[in-house]
Amino acid sequence: MGMRRGNEPSIGQEIGAGVALLVIDFMVIAWSVYGYGIAGWADSYESDGVRPTSASHAASHAAWLLGGGAVLTGGGLLALGLRIPGVVQLVVLGGGAVYFSSLASG
Repeated sequence: MGMRRGNEPSIGQEIGAGVALLVIDFMVIAWSVYGYGIAGWADSYESDGVRPTSASHAASHAAWLLGGGAVLTGGGLLALGLRIPGVVQLVVLGGGAVYFSSLASG
């Protein structure tokens, strides 16, 4: 059985932080989905087929926001030794970035 240093968070604290960040992540992703949906709805009224749609711009912006958030928050938490919340950030925000990237390109 290993001894933990006094300033390291417990597994319970890491799981709690991971769950709290998961809720925040899903709120950001839901807001991005809402923005993408509204932009797609607006595009349906003015689709000339010549210029890129505002929905693809919204998806591109969401992909960059979520990808940057994954790298900054996930990487920062891992650098601080908080493995569980760091992995949660990388997986959830990174997955959202990949999803929106596919929407922006297609």
